[in-house]
Amino acid sequence: MLVSNDIGIDLGTASILVYIKGKGVVLKEPSVVALDRDSGKIMAIGEEARLMIGRTPGNIIAVRPLRQGVISDYTVTEKMLKYFINKAVGRRTLRKPRIAVCIPSGATEVEKKAVEDATYQAGAREVSIIEEPVAAAIGAGIDISKACGNMIVDIGGGTADIAVISLGGTVVSTSIKVAGDDFDEALVRYMRKKHNLLIGERTAEEIKINIGAAYRRPEVLTMEVRGRNLVTGLPKTIVVTSDETLDALKEPAMQIVDAVHNVLERTPPELAADIFDRGIVMTGGGSLLNGLDQLIEEKSGITTMVAEDPLTAVAIGTGRFIEYQHGGESKPKEF
Repeated sequence: MLVSNDIGIDLGTASILVYIKGKGVVLKEPSVVALDRDSGKIMAIGEEARLMIGRTPGNIIAVRPLRQGVISDYTVTEKMLKYFINKAVGRRTLRKPRIAVCIPSGATEVEKKAVEDATYQAGAREVSIIEEPVAAAIGAGIDISKACGNMIVDIGGGTADIAVISLGGTVVSTSIKVAGDDFDEALVRYMRKKHNLLIGERTAEEIKINIGAAYRRPEVLTMEVRGRNLVTGLPKTIVVTSDETLDALKEPAMQIVDAVHNVLERTPPELAADIFDRGIVMTGGGSLLNGLDQLIEEKSGITTMVAEDPLTAVAIGTGRFIEYQHGGESKPKEF
């Protein structure tokens, strides 16, 4: 049995999504690998490894081979990619797949090469590297081939990519290393400073998802948070409100707003007028932070909306990019 051979991979800091032509997103797993420190052997990959974060014995460590959208551990990334490709495609294919991988817009040539090599090593016949904002725009359903400005704010786990796209290419862009992970870290710092409570990465993420806010919520939400009291050293539970997360997340949220401002300042006037008419589109898991779209809208004065399915937009766009390149549609121009 031959399976369709086009694959799009959203190689994210927090999770990896695999899109297969004709099937959609077939796999979404955290980009975490559990390693045995002594032998270097991989114990688990993906969701199984994520559950081990902060809960492993001394010899097993849960690592994230991608830091801020860039490969920080080449060998582990290669093995992880191979595992996910095999899991998504199965081993029944006779031909090696064509794979498009997306990376942050600010990645250097060396970083691009590392991703390309790792993908070839993982079993690709042909590799296309695509910039995240372009993939996000295609995945959000924007026709990027027209001579019309579209602004995309893609907030992942490790990087936030902000770009103005026209005629299939990026006109102005910036990539900042402030994103979902920084929201988590800001919450960890806040809990330590304000409540003398030490919480783990996973707890911080739960607070962010359940009651996190970048803009004041109409009604105040509360959540019980468990951690270790830094004074007594004993476990402790406290109740945190959504207004407190507003304080905690203010700094990273404003850094993203400033980056949006920076890109708008550098946008040619014709395209700026288009963006004013069409609005700003947000994608990526980080854009799900409650009120972040309202904050950007208030500070920029431009209508801001979150894409229909922000988590999978980049993966879908990466997969469709191959169809763009090899299908009948006009190929995006390279600038």
